[in-house]
Amino acid sequence: MKVVVQRSKYSKVTIDNKINGEISKGYVLLTGFTFGDTKEIVDKMIDKIINLRIFEDENEKMNLSLLDINGSILNISQFTLYADAKKGRRPSFINALTPDEASNLYDYMNSKLKELNIHTETGIFGADMKVEIYNDGPVTIVLDSKELF
Repeated sequence: MKVVVQRSKYSKVTIDNKINGEISKGYVLLTGFTFGDTKEIVDKMIDKIINLRIFEDENEKMNLSLLDINGSILNISQFTLYADAKKGRRPSFINALTPDEASNLYDYMNSKLKELNIHTETGIFGADMKVEIYNDGPVTIVLDSKELF
């Protein structure tokens, strides 16, 4: 599982010219799944994400988590995180989890975030989405479960 975490002041996702999800201060997550990913890995990644201290405190030091600032999440499914561009010019996506399995884990992730009382907005899995990210900092962190756990 790979997640690109972007600290955001405001972000939204538009599908068919309609806003599907919109947040103020928090994270935009670009989330991709690969073979071997499980609900247990999703749970560990959620814990890492919501406790990651990348918001500034009163001394302008990155010392606060999403929980500390009562932030929101806009979670966007992103199979292209598993692009393999080693050969040729067209990336291969053979390392991305199948759509059915990835969709199930994406839905699970979003439901777990909501269970934790984190305001969570989403795109629609597999849809053509237009994502506007007002990156704060900019701060962007890449989390890979294979490196973390």
